[in-house]
Amino acid sequence: MVDRSEPEPTEASIRRALGRAATGRALDAGEASALLAARGPMLDDLLRIAGDIRDAGLRDAGRPGVVTYSKKVFIPLTRLCRDRCHYCTFATVPHRLPAAYLERDEVLAIAREGAAQGCKEALFTLGDRPEERWPAARRWLDERGYDSTLDYLRACAVAVLEETGLLPHLNPGVLTWSELQRLKPVAPSMGMMLETTATRLWSEPGGPHYGSPDKEPAVRLRVLDDAGRVGVPFTTGVLIGIGEDRAERVDAIFAIRRAMREYGHLQEVIVQNFRAKPDTAMRGMPDAELHDLAATVAVARVLLGPKARIQAPPNLIAGEYDLLLRAGIDDWGGVSPVTPDHVNPERPWPHLDELAARTASAGFTLRERLTVYPEYVRAGEPWLDPRLLPHVSALADPATGLAVEAARPEGRPWQEPEEVYGGRTDLHVTIDVTGRTDDRRGDFDSVYGDWAEVAGKVAPEARAGVPVGGGADADLRAGLRLAADDPAALLTPAHEAEALALFGADGPALDELCRLADDARRDAVGDDVTYVVNRNINFTNVCYVGCRFCAFAQRESDADAFRLSLEQVADRAEEAWTAGATEVCLQGGIDPKMPVTGYADIVRAIKARVPDMHVHAFSPMEIVTAAAKAGVPVREWLLQLREAGLDTIPGTAAEILDDDVRWVLTKGKLPASAWVEVVSTAHELGIRSSSTMMYGHVDHPGQWLAHFRVLAGVQDRTGGFTEFVALPFVHTNAPIYLAGIARPGPTWRENRVVHAMARLLLHGRIDNIQCSWVKLGDAGTVEMLRGGCNDLGGTLMEETISRMAGSGNGSARTEEQLRAIATAAGRPFRKRTTAYGHARA
Repeated sequence: MVDRSEPEPTEASIRRALGRAATGRALDAGEASALLAARGPMLDDLLRIAGDIRDAGLRDAGRPGVVTYSKKVFIPLTRLCRDRCHYCTFATVPHRLPAAYLERDEVLAIAREGAAQGCKEALFTLGDRPEERWPAARRWLDERGYDSTLDYLRACAVAVLEETGLLPHLNPGVLTWSELQRLKPVAPSMGMMLETTATRLWSEPGGPHYGSPDKEPAVRLRVLDDAGRVGVPFTTGVLIGIGEDRAERVDAIFAIRRAMREYGHLQEVIVQNFRAKPDTAMRGMPDAELHDLAATVAVARVLLGPKARIQAPPNLIAGEYDLLLRAGIDDWGGVSPVTPDHVNPERPWPHLDELAARTASAGFTLRERLTVYPEYVRAGEPWLDPRLLPHVSALADPATGLAVEAARPEGRPWQEPEEVYGGRTDLHVTIDVTGRTDDRRGDFDSVYGDWAEVAGKVAPEARAGVPVGGGADADLRAGLRLAADDPAALLTPAHEAEALALFGADGPALDELCRLADDARRDAVGDDVTYVVNRNINFTNVCYVGCRFCAFAQRESDADAFRLSLEQVADRAEEAWTAGATEVCLQGGIDPKMPVTGYADIVRAIKARVPDMHVHAFSPMEIVTAAAKAGVPVREWLLQLREAGLDTIPGTAAEILDDDVRWVLTKGKLPASAWVEVVSTAHELGIRSSSTMMYGHVDHPGQWLAHFRVLAGVQDRTGGFTEFVALPFVHTNAPIYLAGIARPGPTWRENRVVHAMARLLLHGRIDNIQCSWVKLGDAGTVEMLRGGCNDLGGTLMEETISRMAGSGNGSARTEEQLRAIATAAGRPFRKRTTAYGHARA
């Protein structure tokens, strides 16, 4: 690696930074870097400032002077790993192990011994995806019927919960959004050390992480974000002394702070010092000096603030307990009376009596916590899956969220709670009469993350709004020619400038664009305006995902929350059939208390009551989270739904299929790649879907164009989309609008241009372009029918999602009203089925 020796900060720069920190002023990266060099009296000043911040945070948390630890057992599920970290002695090779993995009985034996000793945490540590490097690992899993290490980890976590009552904390390394969804129901907390954001330590030969795919900083930062999106209480931290410089160390702490503020899920931050180990490539590297560790802890405390929980492992500090307590830690991490620290086996845990005494001598009280921190224990949902709540509650003091030290873990079933139906089940009727109880849910100020951090992620183009008359006149003229001669060519990268120019069209150019779109509509599907007689059934609005655009989701305790029983859903389906409907469309919130079988049960209940009713149900978000909760692949879950009677799925939850805008807009919804996986898999299984795009919020035309390209790619591969539905953002009660970040929905010009461009860009791929009367109103819908659209959607009979957001266009239309819209557009009308066939009379 290249030598990156840094100039030492001057004494004046350190004192200036100390002065700012002492008065509570925000530090920039340069000032934080300078503080890392504080020594002598200046280090004492830094430690005092950090300690005061920690003490204020503990007072605010209701536990002044309390330093915590977790009593745990260490379960090294596998010591095989696909990475090659040059300082690690935990990872090894197959021939040095008796087996690739611990057997389930071995796992339970360790857990039982821990339970007998009063431990409450089962810390699962393992290498990243060893089956991808070691045939022995792949063979071991195959022989026992597991698809992956993570599948086996999930099974072992459930076994520990049911057989011993210990609470699993999972450290399996890098995880995807979907994998975090699968593991959340079996573990109250998870973790992964960020270690460093210095890419050169991973990318350059000789670096400590060179040759380790899972140690790329960008990958690990994505895991921190995904854990926040899924709502996992998560542990992370920095590893100091592995070759990073002061600026890189500070950058890592700032990165942790950003994720902490945006999602509120980082329950603890570990500041760990490198200790050289024999038989590793870095055995000759000097240990991180303890005053350097103390300065780093203190800087982390100053930057992360009083609410952060900061930990330093007590077996790595050479007895300097007082130094680290002065620096601002408030937690000693996990300490085991049963198992060694398998990552640092040469450094034993301190005895708990000694740890308590050393903590007391510094003026603090040592208290036991659980693997999940008190703030998340007391909050419960959405941080803890309902199946884990009995296990956590059995060990936690409800007043403090800390552990009941005398409690002994006992195995108990890992099962779903009884679902309670009821609430405001008449919302579908009263939303049009009395409206919603309040314009926002009760946890508005916390559930969506830090709004300042969210606002900083909005693309400048989106903040500025959509340009009118965008692009050069030559691009606009060329775009109109392409729209007339070969509209689908506008999707290709070669014609991106022309497509973007058309998105900015206005005046006569916009009129011409809409005329060309209408010509393309006539060529594709003729003049008929189609509609379906259907009923929309929202079976619950209880949801904790925290999508920032959504005004529909409610907490279980909110006044407008509801859950329908299976009988109530079937009743509404039967009422719809009697009224002439051929389809029911079902979507709901991501309710943590929804049983694993709940989705299939809903379909079966409808089919039992009305066998010929077409069931168009469950967004990709509902499907992927339900599959994760059940611990099965999406394909298997869809097969179960198809067997129950599911006919098609709505292609909602797409919003904008660009993760840069998606994570601003939705916080915790599935990533674009997962949406594509769900709809593609459904199509492959013969389950067709609609496709959608919600626009006019924090997006811009470049993202619209990319979205259409994704849809076109899926359609080219599967042919499974029945229609495209453009969904204008309804802003009135949307949290991201109330927070002052989103635009107030699309302009009239944008509505016209998006519908026209949908027709042109998808020409030859998706024939049916639908406009939403719920969002546009009748007059707006007539105009869209003159600019490329051919479908009105459905009668709906009830609609609460857009109405909760503030749409003023009602929640139902009769057939006569839909026909009147078609007539106003000068077009004939035709009743259709969900898949655009001719409907029954």
